[in-house]
Amino acid sequence: MAYLFTVENLMTLAMLTMLQAVLGLDNLLYIALESKRAKPSEQKKVRQIGIAAAVVLRIVLLFVLISIIDHFQNVLFELDNFAITGAFNLHSLIVLLGGVFIIYTATSEIFHIISFDQISDKQRTPRSSTSIIISIVLMNLVFSFDSILAAMALTDVFAVMAVAIVIGGAIMIWLADRVAEFLKKNRVFEVLGLFILFIVGIMLLSDGGHMARIHLFGNEVAPMSKATFYFVIGVLILIDIVQSKYQKKLLNK
Repeated sequence: MAYLFTVENLMTLAMLTMLQAVLGLDNLLYIALESKRAKPSEQKKVRQIGIAAAVVLRIVLLFVLISIIDHFQNVLFELDNFAITGAFNLHSLIVLLGGVFIIYTATSEIFHIISFDQISDKQRTPRSSTSIIISIVLMNLVFSFDSILAAMALTDVFAVMAVAIVIGGAIMIWLADRVAEFLKKNRVFEVLGLFILFIVGIMLLSDGGHMARIHLFGNEVAPMSKATFYFVIGVLILIDIVQSKYQKKLLNK
């Protein structure tokens, strides 16, 4: 047991915890927006149970990936026609499906916001807590792949990776209520959050397409770099801030 508390393992643990926190930001946004669809009295419980269950399953996923990582990379089927070519493995399919689901979620929420006959959340029929928890857990697993694979590249000590996942989950539980409360009090940022979530879905689609070596009409699908992703997010936030200040000035005239 003492070998776990070496300087190298402690430094790796700190790096992995930071990685979990950074890569979990988009996941946290999804959880805050998705939990809004539950009854108000159940939203906090939904977030906490969803994240806790996801942490447990993330550790299970880590164990599975360590054991059968090669099977996730094996080609399951191929497509080869004039429009699309690609070789799909289990990893690429999970990421692609996750991207499609996030884009669908963000799009449906955006349409809900601009729908005049359903402008109030009180008029909306809440989803069951169980279905929302399942959605949170499944999407958490999709978001987990990058962080788990990065963790496996940094260390081969299972205990270090598992502790980092638990600490990351505890941070998410602590932040989830604060993010949800902020969006509740600042509804204008909810639209920004949904468009950020939409871009996250696009990023997952590009990553999955690259993993599957997809070519659309002869053009290779390239992954969206993290630098590009954060640059686009920064531009969206800047536009939202400038627009909010401009609208305040107009209202004060």
